[in-house]
Amino acid sequence: MENGQLTWITNFIWGIADDVLRDLYVRGKYRDVILPMTVIRRLDAVLEPTKQAVLDMKASLDKAGIVHQDAALRQAAGQAFYNTSPFTLRDLKARASRQQLEADFRAYLDGFSPNVQEIIDNFEFRNQIPRLAKADALGTLIEKFLDPSINLSPYPVLNSDGTIRLPGLDNHAIGTIFEELVRRFNEENNEEAGEHWTPRDAVRLMARLIFEPVADQIESGTYLLYDGACGTGGMLTVAQETLVQLAKERGKEVSVHLFGQEINAETYAICKADLLLKGEGDAADNIVGGPEHSTLSNDAFPGRTFDFMLSNPPYGKSWKSDLERMGGKAGIKDPRFVVQHRGEELSLITRTSDGQMLFLVNMLSKMKHDTPLGSRIAEVHNGSSLFTGDAGQGESNIRRWIIENDWLEAIVALPLNMFYNTGIATYIWVLTNRKPEHRKGRVQLIDATQWYKPLRKNLGKKNCELSEEDIRRIVDTFLKFEETEQSKIFPNAAFGYWKVTVERPLRLKGIDPERAYTPKEIKALRETAERADDAPPVIKKIHKSGTAPDPLRGLFEATIHGKLRVVEYEPDTELRDSEQIPFLECPACRQPGYLPSLEDQRTAIEAFLRREVLPYAPDAWYDPASVKVGYEINFNRYFYKPKALRTLEEIRADLLAVEKEAEGLLEEILGGITND
Repeated sequence: MENGQLTWITNFIWGIADDVLRDLYVRGKYRDVILPMTVIRRLDAVLEPTKQAVLDMKASLDKAGIVHQDAALRQAAGQAFYNTSPFTLRDLKARASRQQLEADFRAYLDGFSPNVQEIIDNFEFRNQIPRLAKADALGTLIEKFLDPSINLSPYPVLNSDGTIRLPGLDNHAIGTIFEELVRRFNEENNEEAGEHWTPRDAVRLMARLIFEPVADQIESGTYLLYDGACGTGGMLTVAQETLVQLAKERGKEVSVHLFGQEINAETYAICKADLLLKGEGDAADNIVGGPEHSTLSNDAFPGRTFDFMLSNPPYGKSWKSDLERMGGKAGIKDPRFVVQHRGEELSLITRTSDGQMLFLVNMLSKMKHDTPLGSRIAEVHNGSSLFTGDAGQGESNIRRWIIENDWLEAIVALPLNMFYNTGIATYIWVLTNRKPEHRKGRVQLIDATQWYKPLRKNLGKKNCELSEEDIRRIVDTFLKFEETEQSKIFPNAAFGYWKVTVERPLRLKGIDPERAYTPKEIKALRETAERADDAPPVIKKIHKSGTAPDPLRGLFEATIHGKLRVVEYEPDTELRDSEQIPFLECPACRQPGYLPSLEDQRTAIEAFLRREVLPYAPDAWYDPASVKVGYEINFNRYFYKPKALRTLEEIRADLLAVEKEAEGLLEEILGGITND
């Protein structure tokens, strides 16, 4: 079936909205009727040939008192869904009275199998019936969907002589029509489109980034795909097509199972409906969703692992209510978000105003660790995932956990204005727990911000797209793994740093420089004595003789009553400072995959302080117990190109030109005056 035919059918259905709903609904609400009706009509058409068989089976199951009927009824229908009401849509078309039509239509909807009920409920389609019935539009609506000029069934419509008048629509074709309708409705309401809909070009790129690097290692067999924020399911279906295609080109047979979770009811209904329409009843059963199914607080697949995962989680969306459901910051025990790492417990709990990184952590908790291919992951984030969160906070801990486990392969910066409802910078993170040898211990950053094709007409905020060449170029850059203008490669440790608190002593005028003060005395002194740079430092502790001095760690030598002793000074909180000391201060950290030891940490911090701090503050020290490990990925620093300054010659020439122009104007004006 060629595309022209599909476009024609899509336009026909799109037109039904204008014909039937124009005065009943505002344009933005047409989708509430048209999308569920498209699904219902298709299911209705698919079920027509086995209608009687289902009714007979239902009668015999009821007679035998069998409660669990779903499997038997699916079998009778020959589909993953069925309808046990006495009606088809064709029967309803003939209803003369409005009341009778409304009652029978409700009974018809009630006859669908539980998986279809869930779609109808999440579309909230029954809420539309009173409005449609009251305006006498329900009959017209059903009639339009049964119009003899379109065929929404999988079976061809024949002429009286047996030739084909209208070809049947296979599952793929109806899926395409449905997705096209969703896209048009989304683009018409583009303010929220991006919330549920990642543009296809971005999805295709993500799918290629997770499959192409391992395309030659894919064996015949079964693969599980997962999206923890699956929206209308586009990522899963594009990923499935990509994997099947790559396997086929290499002579392999793969069977792909899709799993997804989605909190938005309508979006979830679209996703489930799309899979049912495509004839993937089992996949539809593995999509879980609706408002009570938040991936963060109510994981639908605990303990399951997946081969490939891809997602576009919500950015900047609060997950406070999730956190409360999980026992609050202190009580949260979810093994996805509190992990053991290198002998310590790491909390991966991010600030409640933005849960995007927790979706990434959720996927990492579902990696396969016991298969040759392990798991590959692609996820879209905005810039905040690269650097928000201070050392020791959830966001930084997540980056640390990922990079120290050597799971981060690459981050790709996408062009601006790629998405429908936001112009912000977006990035694809590519992760795996099976890095090939040449990538081990390294991270690749790819700047693809300039590789795009402008759109003729904006779609919401989206004004550009990735053409096939752009996608190829990005994937090739990833696969080549070489340093270029747009591709930079770093050892893992390049992103790590120690956050160190640097102290200076409290100096007060008129104090006794040879005795220790108690905390209570110091508190009083702070309020009464005057601070001065040349005043003596306040001693808070005098150590027993024999203690070794270590001024960088706050153990200073001082003369107390004629004897050399080791003392600690009270820090001045107003002079307290913190330094971020890069892991690369430790030379060994330049080796891919090397993680600094405690000894490396001490040497690097002390070398840095001697070089950068002591020349300006010789009395400074640091507290080793205050050291925190942080990770950040400052993308722009690596790709920043300062603009070349113009030469003096160019500037001089410009100034002369301006002067000339000004003289000419002046002459014109003055000339004009004298001629009058």
